[in-house]
Amino acid sequence: MKTLDHWLASPWRRSAVAVLAGALPVLAFPGPALWWWAWFALVPWILLARTAPGGRRAAYDGWCGGFGFVLAMHHWLLPNLHVFTFVIAALLGALWVPWGWLVRRTLGGAPSAGRVAAALVVLPSGWLLAELVRSWQGLGGPWGMLGASQWQVAPALRLASVGGVWLLSFLVVAVNVALAVLVAVRRARVPALAGLLAAAAATSAAWVWSPRPDTDERAAIAVVQPGVVAGADSADRRFDREEQLTRRLTDRDLDLIVWGESSVGFDLDDRPDLARRLAALSRETGADILVNVDARRSDKPGIYKSSVLVGPQGPTGDRYDKMRLVPFGEYVPFRSVLGWATSVGKAAGEDRRQGTEQVVMDVGDGLRIGPMVCFESAFPDMSRSLAADGAEVLVAQSSTSTFQHTWAPEQHASLAALRAAETGRPMVHATLTGVSAVYDANGARIGSWLGTDASTSRVYEIPLSHGTTPYVRYGDWTVYAALLTLAAWGAAEGVRTVRLRRSGRARPAPRARTAHGSPARPGR
Repeated sequence: MKTLDHWLASPWRRSAVAVLAGALPVLAFPGPALWWWAWFALVPWILLARTAPGGRRAAYDGWCGGFGFVLAMHHWLLPNLHVFTFVIAALLGALWVPWGWLVRRTLGGAPSAGRVAAALVVLPSGWLLAELVRSWQGLGGPWGMLGASQWQVAPALRLASVGGVWLLSFLVVAVNVALAVLVAVRRARVPALAGLLAAAAATSAAWVWSPRPDTDERAAIAVVQPGVVAGADSADRRFDREEQLTRRLTDRDLDLIVWGESSVGFDLDDRPDLARRLAALSRETGADILVNVDARRSDKPGIYKSSVLVGPQGPTGDRYDKMRLVPFGEYVPFRSVLGWATSVGKAAGEDRRQGTEQVVMDVGDGLRIGPMVCFESAFPDMSRSLAADGAEVLVAQSSTSTFQHTWAPEQHASLAALRAAETGRPMVHATLTGVSAVYDANGARIGSWLGTDASTSRVYEIPLSHGTTPYVRYGDWTVYAALLTLAAWGAAEGVRTVRLRRSGRARPAPRARTAHGSPARPGR
């Protein structure tokens, strides 16, 4: 142990270990998808920060670990953003500075059982604070939240219906803290074991008592995935391919057909020929078609990404303009300062325009859908709002073709399972080039994924659900509880510090002694 401590005494070596420790949780996400790894992946990072020689070094361990976490989670951006990926990781990694400091503050040295018990709620709360801040769309959104690693675990999905992905993140961090204590602070085993039992009890309680969605009717929804279409005139050729695949759906008694993000590269008012072809497809298949138009609008300035519903007579008038744009991919934040990113990578040359409100669409026979575009499916509040507004099926139109041979398509497809479980509404994740996926109201996968090598159309029989999950009803209560926990702990620590200082000042100084060892008398 002394050898390891000596080796870590080098700031550079310690920083490198912190970066690697922070990157470990990425293995719990797709592509590896080792969901069980998340429950102890933070232990090395926690053990490192708790042994920091001071609070400042612990905070720096938090920063380095956060840098490793963000870089590993977004490593697939490197071919497009190049060096700017490291800049983003460094900026977002700073959000874990308070967390690193909290680890040492609560677990450093030989913590008492009381401090360990506090750490079991304070450290998960601190982690949620970092996730909350980075969930702001301007900072890249909530991609890679720790709880999202549990997208394929049925008990975890049931917990998500109670407290959203936030509750999953909280419990994952709490379990990691408990395991770190069992490894390094054996004198405090009791609160650590109690924390593990509490996590197991919460999961069991959610499994037994959380309401399950009621299902009765079914909807037949088809996904059209054309695959990679590149080169000259790709927008026209992609439309031709999507038209061909949609015609295969004739006589399938469908309720809706969904095309992926940017499936139509022209404004339909400027290209009435395309609008007529879509209307003809709707008549042939007997279903409305939800397309996604990525083009300069003819009725207002700028480029929009819009979900547009087309029926037998043409566009129905239902339209949703994407509200949350991808930083650097669809706009450059503070372009006057960061515009240089376009010269070192494939950042957006022109900012796309934002929509102003979410839309619930009626696609016929009473079926109501809530569309989202691209990484909007990462935002729990958007799907929750759509479910509260009456959407029976959530639909995300996406395109990760730029990152075709990376972990990004699978990571993106997995998010729909969480949104379905949180809201108690089935979700369709339709893409241009894969991965496309469909989940029921419990977050369980329906049918098979359409991988990045598929160019096809597929029909999914989706059970419709009713009722309201606790998460839709009560929202982000886990986040509010975490913030209250941090505030209460901060106040308690402040009071404790003041009392220690006062007791230090009030303690009388020892009386001086003479050369003969007897106490000196006043005045002599």
